[in-house]
Amino acid sequence: MQVRQAMSTHVVTVTPDTPIGDAMRTMLGEHISGLPVVDAQGALAGMLTEGDLMRRVETGTERRRPAWLAFVLGPGRLAHDYTASHARRVGEVMTREVVTIAADAPLDEAVRKMEQHHVKRLPVVGSGGLVGILSRADLLRAFVETAPDEAPPDLSDAAIARRIARALDAQAWASRQGMHADVRGGVVTLRGVLVNDAVRNALVVLVENMAGVVRVDDQLVTVEPLTGAVVRLPWESAR
Repeated sequence: MQVRQAMSTHVVTVTPDTPIGDAMRTMLGEHISGLPVVDAQGALAGMLTEGDLMRRVETGTERRRPAWLAFVLGPGRLAHDYTASHARRVGEVMTREVVTIAADAPLDEAVRKMEQHHVKRLPVVGSGGLVGILSRADLLRAFVETAPDEAPPDLSDAAIARRIARALDAQAWASRQGMHADVRGGVVTLRGVLVNDAVRNALVVLVENMAGVVRVDDQLVTVEPLTGAVVRLPWESAR
């Protein structure tokens, strides 16, 4: 899936000259936590997020540093703190180095950028400039819209077992050695001994995603590979 298929095309923007108070009211009214900032020509100039507005003198949340730390940091950092808490225009506090994504980029590239840069949204750019915005909520909508609604025609226990086996064979982390999946009435009982608790959790999730499965009974035992000490027993499972 490409970014253009998941992004929101209704983009609420502000300009560098927009008063901070107006930008805050826009965020609250639109139920969004970030705003692209565009210049007079409509080009992306920055991003304004809730994080840029957390420390404000009006609410008594401006940053206060100990005298010794203020001396170490120097006047430049103190001046930056003052601007952040006293600024009146968006352009004075916005983030200027904006991480963007192309409209025709794969959706997984956008997710990687969000994770790498610790951002919740990406302005989407195309040949005409800003064409949309991709947020975490847009990713959730894409999941809901693309999730299959139709179940396979054969929901028998034997068919479920075959689908589980194929799914396990397709995963590099999974192995059917040491693990057995017994399917009865749509209830899948997992038995065996594993040496990795993360693999155990992934197995349960894999089986839960199989069409026709009504419940997973996790009877797997996890042991420490070097000593053989039991790490987790079936009745300790959260599922």
